[in-house]
Amino acid sequence: MPQCAVENRRAVVIMSGGDAVSPFTTPDQACATGLAAGNTDTAMRSHLLAQGYRVFTAPAMNARTEVRDPAPESFGAFGGMPVVLPSHLTVNSLGDIDAAGEHLARFIGYLHAEYGVDEVDWIGHSNGGLFARAATRVLQETGAPVKVRSLTTLGTPWLGSVPLRYLTGEITMADAGSDPIIESLFKGLAEQAAQADLGLVRENTEHYLGGPGGWNAAQEGVLAGIPVLMVAGTYFDGYPGDPTVWPLDGLVSRHSALAMAVSVEVLPKYRRLEFPVTHSIFICNVAGLAWETGMTWNPEVLAAVSDFLAEVTH
Repeated sequence: MPQCAVENRRAVVIMSGGDAVSPFTTPDQACATGLAAGNTDTAMRSHLLAQGYRVFTAPAMNARTEVRDPAPESFGAFGGMPVVLPSHLTVNSLGDIDAAGEHLARFIGYLHAEYGVDEVDWIGHSNGGLFARAATRVLQETGAPVKVRSLTTLGTPWLGSVPLRYLTGEITMADAGSDPIIESLFKGLAEQAAQADLGLVRENTEHYLGGPGGWNAAQEGVLAGIPVLMVAGTYFDGYPGDPTVWPLDGLVSRHSALAMAVSVEVLPKYRRLEFPVTHSIFICNVAGLAWETGMTWNPEVLAAVSDFLAEVTH
């Protein structure tokens, strides 16, 4: 449903995930070259702008710095950012979840001061969903003037990421089910994460996030009154193994993305959807698939997100 009359004080804020390099964009300004809002956010941003929403993408860098243009030959490259925000307003996409939430909350304060935003609909891809939850808690506890209206999580590891669960010993290579693509993701992404980790690796596990003493449990009450849409990708569904691993989108299992073991006290108002998609266009490239098979570029997923936003608007 088109949203041509969305109030200017309300904004959709897209937050990308772990290891992301994503530029700050506004409804009117995006990157001049390459992907307008980076490899995670570009298609979602374009779709929601066409629906009449006021869309911002949050800046993220896989380092403790402001966002920097990726090399022109790198995957998902972009250039000519309209505005480069300082590091204290930029999420470190390889760092601690709660620290990311603090930076993201400061970014929302910037949107409030500079663009008059006082209501936010979060769309968090992958760890971006956890970053958005952490920021929501900061906004609430500091009495910020910005209200969170809704949360959409796309392939978010509510209970950990499969390759990082492998890296930390929660699961083994046998859980890859002899699938050559999943085995390569177990090995390659785990090795990459171990080399580049700035705090996120150990937190992207069921041990850290789950259970009565875990990170999720500490968020009890944060999502009270906030409707949540969770989307899982189930493209890889060929192995009847551990249900906390299979099916999965390549990085995050259905069990984790749909928060299947998260209590109602933490997640009181939700909807779960699943689609035969991969985690991202990066995974599409690894598997030799069209980008439309990636979660944030898939037409069915895009439509489901805009339908949810239209519903919570009224």
